[in-house]
Amino acid sequence: MISIDDFKKVELRVGFVESVEEIKGSKKLYKLKVNFGEETRQIVSGIKEYYNPEELQGKQFVFVTNLEPAKLMGEISEGMILAAVDKGILSLIKPEKNVSNGTKLS
Repeated sequence: MISIDDFKKVELRVGFVESVEEIKGSKKLYKLKVNFGEETRQIVSGIKEYYNPEELQGKQFVFVTNLEPAKLMGEISEGMILAAVDKGILSLIKPEKNVSNGTKLS
């Protein structure tokens, strides 16, 4: 169990996927260019086997934006896309309605 104060440390924001690129040599990773309103970040995510680029590009999803950057397959990732996984099915978390890019979840 964590406290509400610990949970409040996690920054969740809505981001708009501007582009999706395959990473050479990887069967699982995409490189996403994500617009968070005041900034654009690169997010590397292991969702390639579940989604094609057309299902991601031009859509809003929820991201964790205050993780330390990580290097995956030589690419820097500056956040994480949120997903639910159940019985081998992955479902990305997205807002019900369009909101401004960068909107914080509360």
